[in-house]
Amino acid sequence: MAGERVPGVVISHSPAASGLYLGCPSLGRLADGSLIASHSQFGPKAANADSFIYRSRDNGASWERIAALGGQIWSNLFLHRDALYIMGTDHCDRYGGRLNGRMVIRRSTDGGRTWTEPKDALSGLLSDHDGYHTAPVPVVVHRGRLWRAMEYAPVPERLHWRAFVLSIPEDADLLVRGNWIQSEMIEHAWSKTQWIEGNVAVDPEGNLVDLLRTNWLGASPQTAVGYVDRAALVRVSEDGCRMVLDADRDLFAMPGGGVKFTVRFDPVSQRYWSLGNKQLDPPANRNRLYLASSPDLRHWNTERLLLAHPETDFHAFQYVDWIFDGEDILYVSRTAYDDGAGGAHNYHDANYITFHAVRRFRVATVS
Repeated sequence: MAGERVPGVVISHSPAASGLYLGCPSLGRLADGSLIASHSQFGPKAANADSFIYRSRDNGASWERIAALGGQIWSNLFLHRDALYIMGTDHCDRYGGRLNGRMVIRRSTDGGRTWTEPKDALSGLLSDHDGYHTAPVPVVVHRGRLWRAMEYAPVPERLHWRAFVLSIPEDADLLVRGNWIQSEMIEHAWSKTQWIEGNVAVDPEGNLVDLLRTNWLGASPQTAVGYVDRAALVRVSEDGCRMVLDADRDLFAMPGGGVKFTVRFDPVSQRYWSLGNKQLDPPANRNRLYLASSPDLRHWNTERLLLAHPETDFHAFQYVDWIFDGEDILYVSRTAYDDGAGGAHNYHDANYITFHAVRRFRVATVS
């Protein structure tokens, strides 16, 4: 395959000339030890509504595509009670084809080869109207329920995202809409920023929170006046219905907080870990991927630089999703890189999905 120089193991490759760009990778491990990965597709030649499923039986050394899902984007894989799920949105054709579709979830009982179809409120269609947005973000088990963050955009421009969380009892049928509870939606008051791609987490006091990416619109981090790479933390009530934001306390510096990140808690180290793209130090366009950690979700240390390329316009390691694997972290990246066919369209419009490992991640190398 083209692109032998790209870091990691290639899961999928799509040359820029195809007009099909690769996005939203997700990763999991099945009960039989196989790794399972997914990604979506976007671009001028894409339907903007397709996801693809891959399986590795040799711990990530090679990958086989096993399924294609129409009407599924911005999705994450997760395991629950011996079944594999993928959750995200479908595609919306209103407003000139914007991507904010309806909430959908599918189930597979054969390791990702075949999937249910979200046709109605009893089979995985979780909303009748569109306008929803998400990414591959964590599903967290807390107090007998599954929890996941999402966002809603009432209009097609990208200034008025409303954050919320969904939850469902652990023993309920995840495909039945009526089993889910949706919290109130909260809209932030800071102009020219978007708060999206939230991560549900449980803080050290046992409270549920939604940790969101925040970023400036219409300006790069290098030119935005007063830009700080930061995240927002919204607290969720115990009943899953209310969202609470303290503006003086809940917006704080986080390495990689301005680009999509995934946060998970490690009970061994008693720390929260994240893989993301620091946008400053030095100024970057997602071409530097870092490992960071925190004792409390609010105070973050940069631990290691994992991947980097000196060129910023056509190289990136972004939208990383990952899992703990013993002493290691395994992760998948939406990667823009040289491929012998002209390279990526730009750093954002990636031509690869790649697989990587962080060996002995708890042995931190603070930068």
